[in-house]
Amino acid sequence: MDAVRMPKQKRALLKREHIIESGFKLICENGYYNTNTALIAKDAGVSTGIVYQYFKDKKEIFIEGIKMYSDNILFPILDILSNNEVHSENFEDVVSKLLDLFIDRHILTKKAHEELISMSHADADIAEMFHKREIESTLKIAEILEANGHNPEHLKERVHIAISAGEYFCHEVVYHKHAEIDYNVMKEEVIKLITDLLR
Repeated sequence: MDAVRMPKQKRALLKREHIIESGFKLICENGYYNTNTALIAKDAGVSTGIVYQYFKDKKEIFIEGIKMYSDNILFPILDILSNNEVHSENFEDVVSKLLDLFIDRHILTKKAHEELISMSHADADIAEMFHKREIESTLKIAEILEANGHNPEHLKERVHIAISAGEYFCHEVVYHKHAEIDYNVMKEEVIKLITDLLR
C-alpha cells in the first residue's frame, strides 16, 4: 500500500473532506465496528483505493471527523464570545446564547456525540484526541475571557468547570429529559453558576 498523502489542490482537499464527512456520518449512524472503508468510499462516491491514498484506516478518518465535529461546536462559541461585550453587564445574555447553541448542536449531532463518547472509552487514540480538543477549547475560551477583563483566580480551571456545567445541562435537556425537572429554572441556575464562576 502506498503512503498516505495530504492533498494540496483544492479539488483533492474537497475530496478528502468529503471522505471525512462520509466516514464520520456512517460511523455515528451505524457504529464504529459496523462501518468499513468500503462503505465509506461508496458513501463518498470514491474508490476504496482513493480512501487509502488519503487515510491509513477508518480510525484516522474518525479522528479527523472528531476534529471537524468539535470545530463545528467550538468555532460558533468563539464567535459568540468574540462578537459580544462579554466584559459588560450582558454577560448573562451571552452565557444564555452559548447554552442555546450547545443544545442546538447536541440535538443536531446526538448520534455523533453518543458514538464519540462510546469510542473515547474503547480506544486510547480517540480518547486522547477527544481530551486534547477539550483542553484546546478551555484554553481558547479562557484567552478570550481574559482579554475581556474576566480574570478570576484559576481561570482555566473555572472555564473547564463552566464547560462541564453547560455540557451537563445540555445532556439533561437533550438526552435525559427528567419530567420532574423544570429546565427553564435549571437554565437560570446554570447561567448564574457560570457567570459567578467567570466574573
